[in-house]
Amino acid sequence: MTKDQMRTVVLLFGGRSSEHEISCVTAAGVLHAIDQSRFRVIPVGITKTGATVLVDAERLDGFRLDGDELPHVDDNGTRVLWPASAMTRELSVIESDGTIRSLGDIDVVFPTLHGPFGEDGTVQGLLELVDLPYVGSGVLGSALCMDKHAVKTILSDSGVAVAPWNTITRAQLAQDPSRVERLDEGLDYPLFVKPARAGSSVGVTRVKEPRELSAAVDVAFAEDSIVLVESGVVGREVEIAVLGGRDGGPTRTSSVVGEIVFSGRDFYDYEAKYLGASGVDLELPANVTDEELRALQDAAAEAFELAQCGGLARVDFFLTDAGPVLNEINTMPGFTPISMYPSLWSASGVEYTDLISELIDLALERS
Repeated sequence: MTKDQMRTVVLLFGGRSSEHEISCVTAAGVLHAIDQSRFRVIPVGITKTGATVLVDAERLDGFRLDGDELPHVDDNGTRVLWPASAMTRELSVIESDGTIRSLGDIDVVFPTLHGPFGEDGTVQGLLELVDLPYVGSGVLGSALCMDKHAVKTILSDSGVAVAPWNTITRAQLAQDPSRVERLDEGLDYPLFVKPARAGSSVGVTRVKEPRELSAAVDVAFAEDSIVLVESGVVGREVEIAVLGGRDGGPTRTSSVVGEIVFSGRDFYDYEAKYLGASGVDLELPANVTDEELRALQDAAAEAFELAQCGGLARVDFFLTDAGPVLNEINTMPGFTPISMYPSLWSASGVEYTDLISELIDLALERS
């Protein structure tokens, strides 16, 4: 492929959410593995205060979660300017000395943002406004799947099995503090208390008895103004990867599933997911029957389509005796080379570099 035929990709990462560091590591993985014979990459970071800055690609080399310093996007004084309208694809940067420099036309944006202000439809809306193609779900799918209460309501009403839950808002708690004592009504312990719009198990607490409920709700409210209280579901925790269909074809699911096996930890928390904490093992591929695999694949594809997802998603289930019970849909799952989503596709015959290319091609096809 000649230089003129190469596509220019903006790799967008960082962000204002509590998953800022994870996003940085995801971006580093994508940058390292992307097919540089097909794509020219412009790394663009969003600081924790929301400044959009141009980042030197070499800066991403040291991004890791187990280092002396957690990775983050520095405010280096630059400011990236998105195209001025839908009539242009030109990206520009205001340098730290105030001069403006063109970065040329861009073809597609690859947002590796996790959590609020990135995975929730906000950035997707910005890119739609200036008609820039981007990887992943659109505004509605992103916003819906970011809100656990909203997506569970829609999926449940459509006949998809989900874990029973109750919801409380910060305003409701302020009006009636005793309401927290009734949050376990109709639910089975142990309970899981979660922020409605956060990911990576940030702010999640496993509650074994009623006296622990109030403190767990406070922890979740530190991340969001809406909190879910869910019944613990008896079943194996399994995950399946989804890709949007090509050329009008059907939604694709990985040919294997992964399983989270607990060996001393209560649940798959942040430390286990990203810092290698003991007590959790990942089994890939999981040992499931052909019937169970088909049920998981069908349920994942159905949920993906009902929630109007696009591009990619990881769908998490409890595999019970009665069949799959959906836990969550992640529209921008962890995407480092060792994360579950790319690992599922790798075990299904699609390697990491090819998966990145496929996602970019899907975004360009959709546009």
